[in-house]
Order: sequence, then C-alpha cells, then structure tokens
Amino acid sequence: MPLSLLAHSNHSYFCPFFSFFSVSNSFLTPGAMIRLFKVKEKQRELAENANGGAPVKKQTAGELRLHKDISELNLPKSCTISFPNGKDNLMNFEVSIHPDEGYYLGGTFLFSFQVSPIYPHEAPKVKCKTKVYHPNIDLEGNVCLNILREDWKPVLNINTIIYGLYHLFTEPNYEDPLNHDAAAVLRDNPKMFECNVRRAMAGGYVGQTFFPRCI
Repeated sequence: MPLSLLAHSNHSYFCPFFSFFSVSNSFLTPGAMIRLFKVKEKQRELAENANGGAPVKKQTAGELRLHKDISELNLPKSCTISFPNGKDNLMNFEVSIHPDEGYYLGGTFLFSFQVSPIYPHEAPKVKCKTKVYHPNIDLEGNVCLNILREDWKPVLNINTIIYGLYHLFTEPNYEDPLNHDAAAVLRDNPKMFECNVRRAMAGGYVGQTFFPRCI
C-alpha cells in the first residue's frame, strides 16, 4: 500500500491530524468526558467511605493509560467514538468511520474495541461490526492491520489504531488480504472492485454473499 504504514507496508506515512473530534450522542470532548468520569468516580468513592461501604476498586494501569489516550484523541471529522456501556466500562467502546474519499465514500462502518487490563503491553482487540466487502476485513469482522498484530508497540495508542482503520478504507491493500476474493478483484480489475463495493454498501449480493446496506 503506497501511502500507509498501517496495513502491512514498509512505508511510513501519517496523514494530517485534525482538531475536530466528536463523541456520538454527546457534546463532550474526550478530555471533558474523562474529567467528568473522574469527578463522578471521586464522588462515589467519597460517598462509599462516608457510608462505611467497601473501598472502590482501584483503576488498573491499562485503564489509566486508556483514559490518557482518550483525552488526547485528535481525529478527523469522519471518525466518532462512543461508550455504549457508559462510564463504568471504558475498556469496551465503539468507533464509527465514515470515509470521505475512496471506494468506500459515503459508507458507515462500526468497530468494537476491547482493551486489555495490561494495555498498552497488549494491543486492543478490534472487530468490524459492519459486514463489508473489503480485502483486509473478512466476513466475520476480523481486521488485518499490522499494528494490531506483530507491529504493535506500547508507544502506539488508540489514535494510531483509528487512523489505521480509516486508511484501510481510503487505501485498501490487496497484498495482505483476509478476503482473498476481494483482494484478487482489487488487484486485477479495480473498476469491478469499485462496482462490487458500491453494490455491497447499497445492500445486495456480491457473488453468493449478501451485504446489509451501510450507506
């Protein structure tokens, strides 16, 4: 992939960072959300102690690092993050990507993140919840992204992963596929690949596989 380090490439490329960041169903910035969570956690701890309740469970190192990552997120308008389980479970969240260019322009693709207590020493587990015709995402939602596998390092963060996922849609890579059929079409007939992507996103069959509408 000529422009991305993010899907098994030897090139190093980072796209410009944008100042806009949105949290679905909320007007809070990530930093404000984390501060609110911490204030509520402190209030709960004080109330527990005042009532003689059991001590509040301390945060793991992974939770502390994740709080830092979220507070420092700097994503393009096309990416949003949500916490469906609320403040009590930040280690499981979702990211929605709306590509604004490329084959997948206009689509909406939802990813789930499961973050380990030993994060960042272990990469988050990421799955695509939207069924998509893509060479680097299989029909079960597994994602082929090198920084989620052998190239993961503790210095990387949630921001890096989300940018990596975004670039899978702007620069799909047929050289390291999970969906081998889609990769072969992209390699041999890009026009047909584009038609297949549009058909799948509109809600229809590609070959024997049906794809729900995501556009």
